[in-house]
Amino acid sequence: MTRKRFIGALTGILVLGMASVSLAADGSAQAAGLWIYFGIAIACGFGIGVAAMGCGVGMGNAINGAMHGTARNPEASGKIMTTMIIGLALIESLTIYALLICLLMVFKIPAFPAIIEKVFH
Repeated sequence: MTRKRFIGALTGILVLGMASVSLAADGSAQAAGLWIYFGIAIACGFGIGVAAMGCGVGMGNAINGAMHGTARNPEASGKIMTTMIIGLALIESLTIYALLICLLMVFKIPAFPAIIEKVFH
């Protein structure tokens, strides 16, 4: 099994496992709220990790291409560097968008102490 298939299968199992645990709760809305809290927290951590990994790979490829271009044509290094910097800023903006979405999800969660109090009291 290739590494990509293994990671995809593991991700699917984790997502389905979280859904089944959430559905197998005792049926109360408070317990479901607790599992929703944990699900959003895990999703945000996973989302930022994937976004950062993709950003790192994209930036590495961009810098690799710029270095090869500069090595082949040293006179065009200024234009290559300018284009690379603009491309790196656009790549980084995608990670910032992922962070923004995760922060929106986290701050839409109800107060954690209130959920714990409703579940266990």
